[in-house]
Amino acid sequence: ENFLQKTSAPFSTNSYDAFISPNTLNLSSFTKLMKKLKEINPEASRDKIVDALLEVRKNNKGILSGLSINSIVERTSVIL
Repeated sequence: ENFLQKTSAPFSTNSYDAFISPNTLNLSSFTKLMKKLKEINPEASRDKIVDALLEVRKNNKGILSGLSINSIVERTSVIL
């Protein structure tokens, strides 16, 4: 995670490329979001969490911006 926070590139080849964008959720917020979701859903793999986040985005007209991190966590946890 520390490496991801220090990188200057807005995207990487990780599976969350599909929904991360500069206008949607910054990398720091994404890291916090993943940490919270992993704490709440320890049985879920990173890929499963990312898939659930993608579904939350799809269900919210294709965007995550405008949703609070707590709202995203709640919606994602329901899916997981």
